[in-house]
Amino acid sequence: MHARVSRSFRPTVSRSGRRRALSTVAVLTGAVMTTGAPFSPVASAARPDTVQSSLNALVFGDRMPAALASVADREGRMRHYTAGVGDLRTGAKVPKDGQVRAGSNTKAFTAVVVLQLVAEKKIVLDAPVDTCLPGLLRGEGIDGRHITVRQLLQHTSGLPEYMEAPIFADFPAVRYRYFEPRDLLDGALAQKAHFSPGAKWEYSNTNYLVAGLIIQKVTGRPIGEEIDRRVIARIGLRHTYFPAPGETTIHEPHPKGYEREVADGPLIDYTTMDMSMGWAAGALVSTNSDLNRFYTALLGGRLLPPAQLAQMRTTVPAEARAPGVRYGLGLTSTPLSCGGVYWGHGGTALGYRTRGGVTEDGRAAGVAVTTAPTGAASQRVEAAVDTALCR
Repeated sequence: MHARVSRSFRPTVSRSGRRRALSTVAVLTGAVMTTGAPFSPVASAARPDTVQSSLNALVFGDRMPAALASVADREGRMRHYTAGVGDLRTGAKVPKDGQVRAGSNTKAFTAVVVLQLVAEKKIVLDAPVDTCLPGLLRGEGIDGRHITVRQLLQHTSGLPEYMEAPIFADFPAVRYRYFEPRDLLDGALAQKAHFSPGAKWEYSNTNYLVAGLIIQKVTGRPIGEEIDRRVIARIGLRHTYFPAPGETTIHEPHPKGYEREVADGPLIDYTTMDMSMGWAAGALVSTNSDLNRFYTALLGGRLLPPAQLAQMRTTVPAEARAPGVRYGLGLTSTPLSCGGVYWGHGGTALGYRTRGGVTEDGRAAGVAVTTAPTGAASQRVEAAVDTALCR
């Protein structure tokens, strides 16, 4: 999920709001170095595994509380890595392959459901949104008669970002609030269109909000149930779920997620929150290994017929996301330093960032960190995925 700068699903937290949150949970940033961190740079100095070394660098160099990775070879053999601490207050270890908020990886799941419905001839990919939801999209420069389903899935609709609505300027005030999808959509429609449909690519969570509403209209079932039935249960993802209304906690062992107010400031615990604000764009909870299995199954043809998978993999440049990245229908391709690309999506929610995907020859890697980094630190999370896939 993305907000103003990165356009990942990440609510904007105002300075005043973060200061109020600091009064309830404050931990020293130095705790990651001193409170039982299970991986010592000295201990790993002899013959360090390149993946482990990259996680250690994120923890000790970039001061991220924890980093986790799951890496699978071409035969599907998975290996798990951790670094840092899972709870800065207690110093608890990072749970191996722990659950995290998967953020915008949810978009890939939502896109799969839409494309399954396309294959079932219940949705037409190049039909306007008004075909399914007449009159829903109306605003300044916004008209659902001229925005197609494909443009929603590929972020070429021009729809403004609902996470930039004023209500999200002070995130702690709405952290535990339950949002109906239409409440979120109203925040987008109060803004004007960013460009004419099809004119260019620009990431907006609003696209997947509308895609989720289309799924519910066509199937008559909640989006979470459709994602579970059509994707999660179908390929046996045992540690992935779409939170129920009002649910704020994470079910299984997990590292806690944190955010800093400023680069050198203390960390705020953002592990618990109501992810209805992410909904079809970013609500899922998962693990690195389950995300690896999902993208492997998707690229292996287990979730979509060949025609719809080919549509999903038809990309446009998305350089604003990262150099060389291209965006399909809820799926990205990212160049690898060792040649070729990997396919995935990645996600950001307050307290967590996930990156990873699979290669054409079946390698898979997922990396998660327990804060949402920016700048060079963010690039080093991306580099950790490259390291895992190219080692």
